[in-house]
Amino acid sequence: MSSMEYLKLTKRDEFSKELTRRVNTYLKENEKDKTGSWKISLKVPVLLAIYFVPYILVLTGVIQSFVPVILATAAMGAGMAFIGLSVMHDAVHGSFAKRGWINKLMGYSMELLGGSSLTWKIQHNVLHHSFTNVHGMDEDIDAPGFLRFSPNAPKKKIHKFQVFYAWFFYGLMTLLWVSAKNFKELVKYNKMNLLQAQKTNLQKEMTRLVIFKLVYIFYVIVVPIVFTDVVWWHWMIGFLILHFVAGSILAFVFQSAHVVPEAEFITVESHETNNPESSWAVHQLSTTANFENWNKVLTWFVGGLNHQIEHHLFPDISHIHYSKISVIVKETAEEYGYRYNYHRTFAGAVFAHLKLLNRLGRA
Repeated sequence: MSSMEYLKLTKRDEFSKELTRRVNTYLKENEKDKTGSWKISLKVPVLLAIYFVPYILVLTGVIQSFVPVILATAAMGAGMAFIGLSVMHDAVHGSFAKRGWINKLMGYSMELLGGSSLTWKIQHNVLHHSFTNVHGMDEDIDAPGFLRFSPNAPKKKIHKFQVFYAWFFYGLMTLLWVSAKNFKELVKYNKMNLLQAQKTNLQKEMTRLVIFKLVYIFYVIVVPIVFTDVVWWHWMIGFLILHFVAGSILAFVFQSAHVVPEAEFITVESHETNNPESSWAVHQLSTTANFENWNKVLTWFVGGLNHQIEHHLFPDISHIHYSKISVIVKETAEEYGYRYNYHRTFAGAVFAHLKLLNRLGRA
């Protein structure tokens, strides 16, 4: 399964070749490897500390009362999101380090957080990156019936209110991973022969998934409730807040990059009719948007995914290079007459996303 097969996209057009040449020249002239360096390695202990230090403070009795517990779990939720964005994401793309076993190890941070690195790899690397904003193929815009992320999706009466309630369901995203979604994804991807493409099978991955889920439930839920003096329902509320914070951060980072007014949404049929063989790079440009590229702090915490265009064009390059590469991409795109979608602020990107949700709900 590939975008080349279904959409007849090409990487042999002049724009794609010239852009790749310029980026490779930049890396070579500056003696930079595509993968991460000490800059990304430094993130691991820092982000793990954001996640685990509040947890340890609860286990050791430093934090016990309701409000501190809520604040601690909210911090854990932020840490969870940042680990996913800055560590796991590069690792699963194979751009965290040169050595494959290091990428695999860092990818398991997803399991540490209650998710599945395998289903993420298939859903994100294989489906989303290959079929960005393509109706029926990109699962990121294949929303449940009460949400509408694409003008190509069926319109329902309830969608007129989605701008008001969508954010709530964004906050449930990681909670769904921890519970049922990963299991459903394994079954679905097995039927699509995508597990076989990853050189594994359903029984093996189901066994691994159950083991990792049980470990996660034990250390995140059982240990604090059984072995500390924290009131059990205080911790369970905190657990829900942890995931609501993590899900909200992840959702708005990704939604603000693809589900915005300037992004294109296509179907395979319309593509074959109107533009049967077009540039893969141009497709990524037209379906993706950047935000707040100037903010180095934001870039650090979200793993460079405010440079979503560069990530989609060069997913095998670590996010630590995106800030520099973005200059090359923008200049080359403008030189060839292609639009470079950009919001100066994250808040502006979120507002644009909500604006599109409202439009999709009413139009």
